[in-house]
Amino acid sequence: MSVTAVPIRPLKKGSMVKLWIGLLLLAALAAALAWWTTGGLYFTRTASGLEYQVVTSGEGPNATENDIASINFEGRLEDGTVIGTNRGQAPVDIPVGGGIPGTEGIVEALQLMNKGSVYRLRLPPHLNPAAQGAPGVAADSTVEFDVTLVDLRAMSAEERQQLELMRMMQQGGGPGGPGTAGPGGPPVPQPAPPAPQPSAPKGDRPR
Repeated sequence: MSVTAVPIRPLKKGSMVKLWIGLLLLAALAAALAWWTTGGLYFTRTASGLEYQVVTSGEGPNATENDIASINFEGRLEDGTVIGTNRGQAPVDIPVGGGIPGTEGIVEALQLMNKGSVYRLRLPPHLNPAAQGAPGVAADSTVEFDVTLVDLRAMSAEERQQLELMRMMQQGGGPGGPGTAGPGGPPVPQPAPPAPQPSAPKGDRPR
């Protein structure tokens, strides 16, 4: 039995270029798919239940408990509803050492961040401020926060004293006292109350 050879036409120069473009597009699509299914949607989970994703890496040392972090933030429900943001406003100062109820998840994330970094956080109810009395937010809500660490500075001695006073008031006071987390976003530490003034001495009682 004889086999008839079929001549293969040589590819034209334009067809070769199109072939290479097609292969490059296919490789780019595969890379994008790999990013989407791994790094693009990947969250790291900590022991506390915090989930975080590094959107942008920053520079320099990580924030510590002795720092005040200036942050920009936006909080959203799982359906995308924005429940709190400082967009278009000045950055919010928050003590990285914690002590303010409702900010535990954000404070934990800040200690993983450095200046200029952007993290996306998923905060379960026990770690997010929005689930602690924000109107229209269920107490069992998981909230997603985008946090940008704009700047870091060392906490002053006065700020340290104010924070310690706030912690003492939280331990001894009820809800709604100074330092209580506000709905939808990290609160700003409240200043220490003025020292009590001594009362004027009373005169002698008449006999």
